[in-house]
Amino acid sequence: MTASGMMHRPLTLQTRLMAAVIGFVSLILIIVAVITSTLLGSAQEGQLSEQLRSLSGRTTNLVTQASIPAALHDTRLTAQSTMENVAPPPTGLLLAIAAPDSGASGVLVDGSGDVRDLSDDQLTAINDALSGRGSGSITFAGPGGGSYQLTVTQTSVTQFSDKITVVTGLPRDAIQSTMAQLFTVIALATLGGLILLALTTAITIRVSLRPLRAVAGTATRVANQPLDRGEVTITERVPASEADPRTETGMVGAALNTLLDHVNDSLASRQKNEERMRRFVADASHELRTPLASIRGYSELSLRDRELPETAQTALERIQAQSLRMTRLVEDLLLLARLDEGQELVHGTVDLTQLALEGLTDARPTAPEHHWNIDVPEEPVVMLGDAGRLHQVVANLLANARTHTPAGTSITLSVAKEGDEAVIRVRDDGPGIDPQVREELFARFARGDSSRARQTGGTGLGLAIAKAIVEGHHGTIAVESEPGDTTFTVRFPLTPASGAFDNHRIAPDGTPEGAVQ
Repeated sequence: MTASGMMHRPLTLQTRLMAAVIGFVSLILIIVAVITSTLLGSAQEGQLSEQLRSLSGRTTNLVTQASIPAALHDTRLTAQSTMENVAPPPTGLLLAIAAPDSGASGVLVDGSGDVRDLSDDQLTAINDALSGRGSGSITFAGPGGGSYQLTVTQTSVTQFSDKITVVTGLPRDAIQSTMAQLFTVIALATLGGLILLALTTAITIRVSLRPLRAVAGTATRVANQPLDRGEVTITERVPASEADPRTETGMVGAALNTLLDHVNDSLASRQKNEERMRRFVADASHELRTPLASIRGYSELSLRDRELPETAQTALERIQAQSLRMTRLVEDLLLLARLDEGQELVHGTVDLTQLALEGLTDARPTAPEHHWNIDVPEEPVVMLGDAGRLHQVVANLLANARTHTPAGTSITLSVAKEGDEAVIRVRDDGPGIDPQVREELFARFARGDSSRARQTGGTGLGLAIAKAIVEGHHGTIAVESEPGDTTFTVRFPLTPASGAFDNHRIAPDGTPEGAVQ
């Protein structure tokens, strides 16, 4: 599958529901995680700030107290000297002092309680970070380095002309560690929750959509049944467990079952009507044969009278011709009715090659102005079928080509063996068939006169009879046509499927009367 095909492939309902649920829950979890971490971070920041304010007041008092002896003894006021008065020093405490005439100094109490001096670079970094701010956070490298929250206070001592700047800091490691653990727990919990949610949602949706899959399966099986003709009974139904009308999806299954019940009743009614109509046509055709034979007989008998006036003789000739035409129509209708019932075919061994030669020989004298050609293989093409009816198929196709093409048209009859099929083709180079009537060409009483020159009358049943005979042999008939090239193609299976002719008669010797050997 190409990339464009995958991009345009529609998503299933289950996929869309899972994506919507998981996406919505993921969004909620992310929002909750952000709010939780923000509130917890703010609380810890506030707690650290409160702790730092308390500690800043103590360190400022210590610096004030240490500044007095330093001024009396004329010594430098440093963070180191100030921390000597603190026992034990708070772990993680950062203290930096900037006093007049003493410069800047700073110390840091590491995790083991040791007091370490801050380097000049670290002092410079603290000064740069606090420039223009009263407090802030700073990250610097060094002993016990890390992220610190700082606050700045200034105190006045009478012994010094300028104020002393005191910077007090506490590490943010605890906050960062807590937040990292919180994020890890939230991420793992969210991932695990989403996986569990995906599995639960998939199972729930799959179970919930099972009735729809049952409906789709039932509809597919019904769609694959041939419902256009013959006796059809739709036995497929959505299982009762999947068609509970108390649920939304079950309502679809129940509605489909109701629809199938109505369709099945309609098909049964259609079949009864078809059988009634077929029986009527067969009975009517059978009953009409006797009066038509009488009409034809009386007309022939009357024509033997030499004393008949010319007008009466002409009328009797027309009566005889029309009775013959009506007899052919009645015989065709009776044949179609019997073919529909599967009662007309008598199967035996048929040589299609010899049958084609005979069919063309019979057709050539009816239209000497046409060019007749035949193409058959050297080896006989033999199949199981009704020789008389197969001869009628060839005769009807040749008559159709002869009737609907002008004089001088070339008509070619060919027989071939293609794989496990026997193929008969009738091709002509006439004007072709109008595409508007091509779909109905094999229907009963259909005519192709709109595209071909109509030269003689016909019943319009020739191709319908050919189609019924071909289908009775489990074959297919099709037509391809364009101006200058029209081909009727008939295909028969050389080896019929087991039971294919169970409803047809077989000649006692395997070869029915009239079969070509």
